[in-house]
Amino acid sequence: MVAGSCPYRQNLTFQPISSIVFDKYIDMQRPTLSNLVADGKPIIVKLVEGTIVWGLKVYSGCYNAFEGESMDVFVARQPIFDRNKKIYAYELLFRSGASNHFPDIDGETATTSLLSSSFFTVGIDRIVAGKIAFINFTEDLIAKGTPHLFSSGKMMVEILENVDPNAEIIASCNKLKEKGYELALDDFVYSKKFEELLHLTDIIKIDFRLTPLEKIEEMILSLNKYNCKLLAEKIETYEEFKKAMSLGFNYFQGYFFSKPEVLKNKDLSVSQMTMIRLISQINAAEFDVSALGELVSHDVSITYKLLNYINSAYFGRLQPISSITQAISYLGEKGFKLFVSLIATSMLAENKPDALVKMAVIRARFLQLIGIELKKDSSEMFLLGLFSLIDAMLDRNMKEVLKQLPLTKRVSAALIDRTGELFIYIRLIETYETGNWVAFRYAQKKSGIEDKKVLDFYLEAIAWADLLE
Repeated sequence: MVAGSCPYRQNLTFQPISSIVFDKYIDMQRPTLSNLVADGKPIIVKLVEGTIVWGLKVYSGCYNAFEGESMDVFVARQPIFDRNKKIYAYELLFRSGASNHFPDIDGETATTSLLSSSFFTVGIDRIVAGKIAFINFTEDLIAKGTPHLFSSGKMMVEILENVDPNAEIIASCNKLKEKGYELALDDFVYSKKFEELLHLTDIIKIDFRLTPLEKIEEMILSLNKYNCKLLAEKIETYEEFKKAMSLGFNYFQGYFFSKPEVLKNKDLSVSQMTMIRLISQINAAEFDVSALGELVSHDVSITYKLLNYINSAYFGRLQPISSITQAISYLGEKGFKLFVSLIATSMLAENKPDALVKMAVIRARFLQLIGIELKKDSSEMFLLGLFSLIDAMLDRNMKEVLKQLPLTKRVSAALIDRTGELFIYIRLIETYETGNWVAFRYAQKKSGIEDKKVLDFYLEAIAWADLLE
């Protein structure tokens, strides 16, 4: 670690990503960061106060940092499943202009605000929870070596469909492979010009909706000679998932898991009916608080999850809580009711992908935090998010399920009719999850939530959901 010789030397540390020799350091007397010389490799300059500035370009031996207006970055994640419907990875969706590729952090265009955003400060791990992160990179960013900024063991370098597989790109990809990075080709359509790049590729992504079935079958035959796996994109129904499975795809991306598989007429299972009754009873306005403990204590699973959660590091308690009565006292009536509702709802999703429950939990916490921020009924907002996927959990019509629960008219209107004053918050989280940034911006403006709060709350919701696993 090298300290810069400048008036603010005691406040600076330099953390090279690779072996870099600094000939000059930052001159903090100027309002912008400049005059940092490296050997041409990507560097990070980290201020002790927490700001992180990423540098990519060296001009005539002198690194030029950057200045500009604030630019907020939004990052969402979309799950990628294996054949067992278990989460294999997450694709990160960035709000960076009109597309979802990694933001162009070239020194000519980026801003310090962009590069010290929450995403870069907290790192990828907090977003993908230990899974692999698929990140889209443009041709320019691949040529610059931008993917080297990230750990090779945690990232899949996703090469966009419009990248020209020229000699420079092939050379850059070879360097990535030498360093242990894995490569994926996005929205792939077979062409002989990709021959050399295909030998370096680990995963090929095929758009299942835009590509005719006959074309997909042809490409699969053509790709058999390459040592790569296939990922089906835009899988939005269980029928498409099953079809892609039958064609031999290894991975699946889309929101098929968040929709009812088939609307069923058969009765709910005994355990599902028990959970529905529990949720209904515990959220009834007239329910006696003194009877809460007795009701919940009859279910060993809920009791275990509750005590495990409340004694976790999240709360940092010195003395453990060992009874339902203590838990009620600690969480309060509202907090206790919400948590039991959450656990009971998660237990409704029998034989469903874990990602479905996790998405519902993230929505619940995200909207609860927004409710607190906007001084709305945070408990109502929590239930709004929690029950927003209950139709997919039970493979039932939303109206049929919700009529069994004591929800407010505002929550029912938002979830059943997709109208009313609370619907905009459902729209907010839905558009954020899918990276539909144009629609998200509209919903954000209508809701009145600040840019910075969105990512902060999203990351907090992810961490909270991971804690409950």
